[in-house]
Amino acid sequence: MIKEHEVDEKIKISTFIKKIKAYGYNNIETTAHTFFRLSEKQRKIYTEKELKTILFYETPLQVGIQQNGNYAVIYLYEKYKKLIKILLDLSIKKLYIVTFYFLDKRQTQEFKYGKNIK
Repeated sequence: MIKEHEVDEKIKISTFIKKIKAYGYNNIETTAHTFFRLSEKQRKIYTEKELKTILFYETPLQVGIQQNGNYAVIYLYEKYKKLIKILLDLSIKKLYIVTFYFLDKRQTQEFKYGKNIK
C-alpha cells in the first residue's frame, strides 16, 4: 500500500454527514479518474448519480482522512450487499469523488475486525 493512502485520522460519522450536507447534492462531482477502471457495461451501472446518492443519503460505516488529505469513506452498498470505499477530495466549493472500489473478501474481513483497509 502506498503510504499516502493510509488513514491517519478517523472522523466521526456525524461530523462527516454534516460536511456532506453543507456541500449540497449539486456540489458533488465525479472526476475523469472516478470511472477509469470500469468497463462500458460497469459505467452504466455505477453512475455519477448512483455515487452521489450513496454519499448524500446513506450513512457511512467508517470515515477517515488519508495522509494525502483525501477522505476515505466506507458504506454498505445495499443494492449488491457489498462494502464500497469511496475516496473524496473536499475543496472549498465542491466535493470531488476521486475514485471508488468494492472491498474484496480479505478487505471486508479486515474491516469487520477493526483493521485499517488498505
